[in-house]
Amino acid sequence: MPESRSLLIDGQAAQGSAEPLKVLNPTTGEVIAVVECAGEADIDRAVEVGARRFEEGVWSKRPIHERSRILNKFADLIEGALEDLYQLETLNNGRPIRETRAQIARLPEWYRYNAALLLADRASVVPMPGPYHSYTERSPLGVVGILSSFNHPLMITSKSLAPALATGNSVVLKPSELTPLTALVLGDLALEAGIPEGVLNVVPGLGTVAGARLAAHPQVAKITFTGGTAAGRAVARACAERFAKCTLELGGSSPVVVFPDSPLEEAVRGAAFSAFIGAGQTCIAGRRFIVHESVYKEFVDELCGVARSLRIGDPARLETQLGPMISHVARERIIEKVHAAEAEGVEVRHGGIAAHVDDSPGGFFIEPTVCSGPNQEFRLAREEIFGPVAFVAPFREESEAVSMANDSVYGLGAALWTRDVARAHRVASEIKSGIVWVNDHHRLDPSSPWGGAGESGIGREGGWESFHEFTHTKAITIRTAPEPVDWYGGQRLERLN
Repeated sequence: MPESRSLLIDGQAAQGSAEPLKVLNPTTGEVIAVVECAGEADIDRAVEVGARRFEEGVWSKRPIHERSRILNKFADLIEGALEDLYQLETLNNGRPIRETRAQIARLPEWYRYNAALLLADRASVVPMPGPYHSYTERSPLGVVGILSSFNHPLMITSKSLAPALATGNSVVLKPSELTPLTALVLGDLALEAGIPEGVLNVVPGLGTVAGARLAAHPQVAKITFTGGTAAGRAVARACAERFAKCTLELGGSSPVVVFPDSPLEEAVRGAAFSAFIGAGQTCIAGRRFIVHESVYKEFVDELCGVARSLRIGDPARLETQLGPMISHVARERIIEKVHAAEAEGVEVRHGGIAAHVDDSPGGFFIEPTVCSGPNQEFRLAREEIFGPVAFVAPFREESEAVSMANDSVYGLGAALWTRDVARAHRVASEIKSGIVWVNDHHRLDPSSPWGGAGESGIGREGGWESFHEFTHTKAITIRTAPEPVDWYGGQRLERLN
């Protein structure tokens, strides 16, 4: 019997006004849960509750030491529930359990780090000349809406939820309709930790209905959104209508530049990790492999060898290295793109077809795919694929590699493989992206800003850059001179402002 879950509004289980969501296990294609689905009226109610709690000050005006202590307790409860969260997230989004463990084992760090920033933050004294003492003061924004995605449900949610709560905001969280289960558990744990009812509301629903309403709601002061570029544009427009803040982490087609001085085996295995981890369902995945012509052929051959060796199967098993796509639609979309690329002249060296798994015949599996071409002027290289597909093209000179890496509408992440320290710094500075790794990929930390440029979005997650984006800055200026200002009197005043 599938599990049943309700919305969480004002600390209570609530029914949704839309048709309930049938949540699938992508490994089998079977329904694993039926979840209440929020319509526009439910979003309105959740936002109104959050706004009311904000004005009451039950969280927004709570002393920072108390908020920090409760966030640390929240982190402790998450840590205590990790084993269940590993299993549930893998069941819901199909990511291999060994990857899920490696990723969300660090989840409590995000809450502890932001709880620490709350205590470490200080106001600034502005060096205004004359008889004035000027300083800044920060305050929470109000209601923050979080639109999370299916690929890393807990991590992507927490990157915004932790600083939003730390800074005193109320939150309405709309997880992906495909993967709402762990977000609802997070809501339960927040209540147990002592976060007041109505401060965190969890409202699964369709992006086109619940997500659109949350993005456009006049009482929502900031939206954070992770997803596709087209949807991100719609969110940005909705926020711009009322001058609300927004942080958008959108699409990508990350370049990975491999120089000939890099040990080939290390570069190949690093490339496979960047392209195939999470079945390639991540905005930051390595997609365009720009490889020096002297090692190009061998690199492609070796990458195909790694792709062939990956163990595809049930993500609940520790030995599994590649799980399913999130849905049948997602798998078919990728296969169609690979077939279209082949018709355009791309050489499909491995994969590009559905993978059959004996004990999971209904699962949405696909073979890891390696394609190559003489240049990157193919749609397969230029568009975001969001699946386990690597495209490899050669280059001759460093300047050409940099030009190829920057020849994209996206600018989220990039990677370099080289042993030349000077080249690493030089090329990393020349690449136009929000993140550059050298001899690695996918690494992040709560203290490091994460985000992109161009059509990969705006704003940052992580670090002070994210923390302060959930606050409003006020400048306060106090005149300290003993005499008053009388512009229209007999005083000679040399300065207007």
